[in-house]
Amino acid sequence: MRDDGLTYLLWSDLVGVTRTRGVPSRDLDRRARVGLGWAMAGQALTPFTDIVANDWGPMDEARQIPDMATQFIIPGDDANPSIAGVICNSMTADGEPWECCVRQFCARALADLRAETGFDLMASFEHEFTLWGNGQDPQTPFSFAAARQRHRFLEETERLLDGAGLVVETLEPEYGLGQYEVSVAPEPALRAADHALVLRETVRESARRQGLKASFTPKFAPDAVGNGVHLHLSLADPERRNVTADPAGPAGLSPMAAAFAAGVLAHAGAVVALTAPSPVSYRRLGPHHWSCGFAALGVQNREAMLRVIPGAGPDPAARARGFNIEYRPCDATASPYLALGAVVRAGLEGIRRGLEAPVPVGRDPADMSGEERARAGIRPLPATLAEAADALEADRVAAGWMAPRMRATYLALKRWEAERDAAGPEASFARYAAVY
Repeated sequence: MRDDGLTYLLWSDLVGVTRTRGVPSRDLDRRARVGLGWAMAGQALTPFTDIVANDWGPMDEARQIPDMATQFIIPGDDANPSIAGVICNSMTADGEPWECCVRQFCARALADLRAETGFDLMASFEHEFTLWGNGQDPQTPFSFAAARQRHRFLEETERLLDGAGLVVETLEPEYGLGQYEVSVAPEPALRAADHALVLRETVRESARRQGLKASFTPKFAPDAVGNGVHLHLSLADPERRNVTADPAGPAGLSPMAAAFAAGVLAHAGAVVALTAPSPVSYRRLGPHHWSCGFAALGVQNREAMLRVIPGAGPDPAARARGFNIEYRPCDATASPYLALGAVVRAGLEGIRRGLEAPVPVGRDPADMSGEERARAGIRPLPATLAEAADALEADRVAAGWMAPRMRATYLALKRWEAERDAAGPEASFARYAAVY
């Protein structure tokens, strides 16, 4: 793409931080063959400056190998240079996929889905984030005033995302003060996860250029509206036709999509440990927050874990193309690859076992009695990160989704985060806002 300046080799880690090393762009072709070394112990880094206990030694090294199909450039302007990046796969020294590579964790899940069903997955990550700094004076939620106030930022962000190869569908003010949302067009799922990484870094760069800060943290402050990442999914045949809908199925889902949804609900606790993986994630999740606190399925129900979204418009074919399942208890403290891979693994388990989707719930599950929820098969999601980590460890099926060392390191990281939060929960809001 360029032969001057630097290109940043990027990879997502277990705590959802984008790590990097820069190389001269003229050397990128060689790096695509040999990569760059990175200490395997780096996968035990917390989101902060700490590292959890691990059994990697000082000589254990992974190779970060660029996937040249993921190259992108965040465009520059008169005051800022362009920034080139490429996303890597983590490999062992002998050229095998490293067991702790989150991107290949996701790719393997998608490959298994394709091999066992003949279907691919289309996906889109819809991000919410908070802006602050530079005289930010938050305006009324959802208002034109809030859009006008940050019109320059919104236009510049769209320009940068377009230049980086993303197709923006909407950029808008959200419910929280200083909160905005960006949604992009659906793509083949691994590409969508790549673009989620690019989107987060591009939004942060756009804010920086205007003297602002952007954070995707799930809870900016104790009384703030939460920032989520809504994951939109649809099954697609080899011609990329949407095969998620069937008017005769539960919630309008095809048999395969219904089984997929049932699998996600069956492994809800373990999945949430990978999609809402920080202490502050659980200050966002919960009843009456429109972020969901229960493992439930519903049509257009924003309090359900899985919200079925029928396509819009008078044309039946167009409605079928737009039909999708929205996974709601996700946020940007999760690596997009771990989040997507976990949902796919759970959904595939549902397909393998031929699980039936529950009757869709047409109300807020929190307004149902305990007996009503029990009859409907609706269970509460974990209420804390510690509970979620326990659920992941206790789920024998989910235990097989990750290599033993990857799972052990991930659980060590999450328990470290939970313990640090318990020692001073009020400080967690600022800590996570600064990192994410």
